[in-house]
Amino acid sequence: GALAVAGVALQGVLRNPLADPFTLGISAGAACGASMAIALGGTLGIWAGGLAVGLSAAATVSLAALLGSLLALGGALWLGSGQGSFRRETVILAGIAVAAFLGAVVALVKALNEESVTSIVFWIMGSLQGRGWDSVPLLLATLLPGLLVVLPGWRKLDMLALGDEQAAHLGLAVGRTRFWLLAGASCMTAGCVAVAGVIGFVGLVVPHVLRMLLGSAHGPLLYGAFLGGGILLVWADVLARCVLSGGQELPVGVVTALLGGPFFAFLVRRR
Repeated sequence: GALAVAGVALQGVLRNPLADPFTLGISAGAACGASMAIALGGTLGIWAGGLAVGLSAAATVSLAALLGSLLALGGALWLGSGQGSFRRETVILAGIAVAAFLGAVVALVKALNEESVTSIVFWIMGSLQGRGWDSVPLLLATLLPGLLVVLPGWRKLDMLALGDEQAAHLGLAVGRTRFWLLAGASCMTAGCVAVAGVIGFVGLVVPHVLRMLLGSAHGPLLYGAFLGGGILLVWADVLARCVLSGGQELPVGVVTALLGGPFFAFLVRRR
């Protein structure tokens, strides 16, 4: 649900039909943080109230992914505000640059630490395997603030769809609005990636399908996307668990890519 809502918000803010939750390099940042944590191995010890607290390997990887995604977002927004305001063209280009650089870092980590390649690749492909109630606090910590920013901003997204100049004439602070909507959508994405790895196409395909069913008004789109994205990923995970014999499970990110890629290509060709 969060991935689909973030996709609606990013496509509205950037006015780019190909925008999705990973446009700003968020997934590359999470992959970089998780890859470095996996390559270093072991658990992380922190001090809290004078007591040493040890984090498990899974918790360490999740926190490293969350930190990496937020740092990537900060880098993209910083690069995209070179003229003092957040313009959609510069933000997109900044995200591409950040993603390319961090992708090279991930490749370097895999080349230098061959023992961790399998774990890194499996995490990058995205999976719900082994995730349970212990993952909920981290997810909610990013989901709730992001939803509180994005969902009430549906009118602002409708105004941004008219163009920056028209939105400004209607009294909207375009740069500030774009920043907060980008931050909210990216915060939700960062939590999802930190918990389940990189799951693509949910935030890209679901908004386009719902626009054909609900229209382009962002109010119905945002709430519909939350339900539609959740339903899509649940059934993709069911398919990932059932398609192979012997109890083996595919990474759910592979299933969403295999389903979403051809479907989106069909939409592009038709429309």
